[in-house]
Amino acid sequence: MPLRTALLQSSGRPGSVAENLKVLDEAAGRAAGAGAGLLVCPEMFLTGYAIGDDVPVLAEPADGPGAAAVAEIAVRHGIAVHYGYPERAGERSGTGVPPSEGQGVIHNSAQLIDASGDRLANYRKTHLFGAFEERWFTPGDEPVVQAELDGVRIGMLICYDVEFPENVRAHALAGTDLLLVPTALMHPFPFVAESLVPVRAFESQLYIAYANRTGYEGEFEFTGLSCLAGPDGTARARAGRGEELVIGDVDSVLLGASREANPYLRDRRPGLYGSLN
Repeated sequence: MPLRTALLQSSGRPGSVAENLKVLDEAAGRAAGAGAGLLVCPEMFLTGYAIGDDVPVLAEPADGPGAAAVAEIAVRHGIAVHYGYPERAGERSGTGVPPSEGQGVIHNSAQLIDASGDRLANYRKTHLFGAFEERWFTPGDEPVVQAELDGVRIGMLICYDVEFPENVRAHALAGTDLLLVPTALMHPFPFVAESLVPVRAFESQLYIAYANRTGYEGEFEFTGLSCLAGPDGTARARAGRGEELVIGDVDSVLLGASREANPYLRDRRPGLYGSLN
């Protein structure tokens, strides 16, 4: 049975967790009504992305109030939810200042909660993009985080992470079937959503759910173009530039047949690549 997957393309209301939870609740209801078993939200969806000095104010632990609210939504609609948020993982010293100035450790994270409200997996972005992220966040150091959902092995990356082929290949070698990638892809990089993500899915023989923000937010203009890319290198579902909920199926039968026909993983010669590390 395919895992019907919904991608929420929205920026919600940056800075307002309460309003973003309302957007998430509405989207979860629509997705579940369409038969989806999983809803994937964009990077930092819980709080907004370009929130500047509010990062340490809105950051919370993986089991914090935001996670509890998302779990309630998941249970109410009977759908798993994957969402991005700023995770407070510990304190160094002081409060209200960036990590570089003594603030507790904050990660750009994403969490998967199942339809029973259980927290299945939490991932911390390993490759930070640009001065904004480097100022506020500490990179994670666990490259492959996985969970099982309805017989599908789920993997997790965030935005810039997927642009490194090594990350996706590591997931392929670990058996990931569906790679969830919440993102905040901005101009002038639409080719990442249009071309790079489907190629990543093809070369590593897995599905990629790439859920983006949209519109203007602070200094950033997000491209939209969310997609569910299949192992055949095509976008099985694709959003436009605006607010949208797109739905596609992760088909284990198609995935198995594609892996059997595609020799990339079988034809690798790892002994030749050691010098690249």
